[in-house]
Amino acid sequence: MTSRLRFSLTILLGLALTALGVAAPGPAGPQPARAADSYRSVYHFTVPDHWKNDPQRPVYVDGAFHYYYLYNADYDQAVGTAWRLATTTDNVAFHDQGVAAPKKSNANYDLWSGSAVVDTDNTAGFGAGAIVVLTTQMDHPTPAQIVDASGPQAQFLWYSTDGGRNFRPYGDTPVMANGGRKDFRDPKVVWDAPRNRWVALLAEGDRIGFYTSPDLKNWTWASSYVNSTLGTLECPDLFQLKADDGTTRWVMGASANGYLTGAPNTYAYWVGTFDGTAFTPDTTIPQWLDHGLDWYGGVTWEDPTAPLDRRYAIAWMNNWSYPYTTPTWAADGFNGTDSITRQITLKHHADGYALASRPVPALDNHATGVTSLGTIQVNGRVPLDYHGTAYQLEADVSWSTLDNLGIQLRVSADGTRHVDAGINHDYSYLNRRQTGNPDPSGQREETHAPYDPAKTQAHLRILVDRSTVEYFLDDGRYVHSSLAFPDPADNGISLFTSGGSATFANVTVTEFANLAQRPARTLADFEGTTYGSGWTTTGGLTGTAPTPASLPGQVGAAVLDTYAGTDSATGTITSPAFTIDRDTLHLLVAGGRHPLGQPGATAVNLLVDGLPVRTATGDDTGTLKPVTWDLSQWQGRSAQLQILDDATGGWGHLMLDQVTLSD
Repeated sequence: MTSRLRFSLTILLGLALTALGVAAPGPAGPQPARAADSYRSVYHFTVPDHWKNDPQRPVYVDGAFHYYYLYNADYDQAVGTAWRLATTTDNVAFHDQGVAAPKKSNANYDLWSGSAVVDTDNTAGFGAGAIVVLTTQMDHPTPAQIVDASGPQAQFLWYSTDGGRNFRPYGDTPVMANGGRKDFRDPKVVWDAPRNRWVALLAEGDRIGFYTSPDLKNWTWASSYVNSTLGTLECPDLFQLKADDGTTRWVMGASANGYLTGAPNTYAYWVGTFDGTAFTPDTTIPQWLDHGLDWYGGVTWEDPTAPLDRRYAIAWMNNWSYPYTTPTWAADGFNGTDSITRQITLKHHADGYALASRPVPALDNHATGVTSLGTIQVNGRVPLDYHGTAYQLEADVSWSTLDNLGIQLRVSADGTRHVDAGINHDYSYLNRRQTGNPDPSGQREETHAPYDPAKTQAHLRILVDRSTVEYFLDDGRYVHSSLAFPDPADNGISLFTSGGSATFANVTVTEFANLAQRPARTLADFEGTTYGSGWTTTGGLTGTAPTPASLPGQVGAAVLDTYAGTDSATGTITSPAFTIDRDTLHLLVAGGRHPLGQPGATAVNLLVDGLPVRTATGDDTGTLKPVTWDLSQWQGRSAQLQILDDATGGWGHLMLDQVTLSD
């Protein structure tokens, strides 16, 4: 087997598994980990449980970024990914909201990568402001095709009318049919304001297809950009940025495999022009947003306060060459860690335009401690008087003549295990050879990026978390991001040089708060044959059960409905007691507008100590609408949800669906 064939098979396997999040034979099931032995990141995004892979471009809704990602709750027993949602206001601290677009909701099984847009002008007809997703699914796959992800890839619409918390499929029929293509996935949709239409980029093997649409439902092919040097392209991207010279340029990106040409396997991008139909790069040679081993499926999104000046970017920190070797599954019951969110800008250099990355500035707001270690002269190896496993280290380094300099991270007590980040003559590097390399082949140990050998000073900024290292050098044109799984006890840091001495000035270590998400908790979805264990009913609602329905805004196939065959039915339906252990309660409510406190109420009430502290009623329609209650003042208290129906006239009933606690 040639290395090229091995590589091709690896890629094929990766593609088959990309959307499925299926476990190859490998790690055992999760075991509880002591905090000291945990690999769960302290300040990086991690999936609460089971599996995640591709990020999906966030959308900004009601003051928060909605970040979706591919999630498999059945890992490692069954295949298939849903879209799970986390929200954030600063792109650092995320709050889990649970599954937003579940798999097995239509004939096309699961959801792969795509993109969500806010349809402000109701072009698709789901309502002004609806969140619409164009995503890849297999078009009516067979059971065998589900298992090996070989079904025909096509693009389907899903939509949300509750601010992006819950999505429904727009039927089983694709809006972009396969047409005989092997690779036809990962649509990225952008609004082309000058032409008043949508543009979608599709990953189609060695090319990116451009399509246009007036309404997200009817698409027309416009052009293709072909690059046959990067393997199978995935997760395309397209955006505008204003460079530091005042010029506004277009940037096209894609997750790509540059190993065949000695380039990275991360996010390739080209700077150029876009005329609404086709993208023309300044040069066909791609640049790379990351030179490490584990920055894949990257997405970018605009900063709403300065959309042309800067964007954000995030990526899945893993590699399809070894996605299941992470010890987080066995130790912590999850497999899925993201990079830190970056702020990216466009800069003009002598050799053209290039993106520059830096950790999002809001990261500083989560610092819990800063240790200043001053200026240190290094000629050889100097251990630092600091130990840790999750921190940011910065230093300004200067030298006159030397061969090599850098920082050893996660150093073991005997000094034999460590991750090295440094500069060697004309390249920067990140090396995990000496510790916790997740690549069982041993082929992927060290990464390189160009470095000007004439320079004699550098700024190093390195983010270390329990299983990741991200190395930002100087202005961030070159970044290395790689997984590493050192022994949890390895917490040393050393500075080093060879072939001369260097001055490490302003050496600073910053620690951050633990930002692990508390998983959202669904209290009731009313999808069973009963309301759930412990629910009680009274009066004319005695013995009732969830009602099959198909209401606008509904999640799943049934709801709680107090109609009970007639509007004259009255009574209560009450949940068992639960502890308020999240900040908010989300629910969907429809039915009669009869507020609590008036005769003949139809209301859903939150009871604390038996008294209603929050209440909502319908709006005399059958459209389920989102209601969110702030529960922060009752944290730790016991509560119940009560659905009260005292009404007997028109709209004398209430409907309720999808009750979820989250932060």
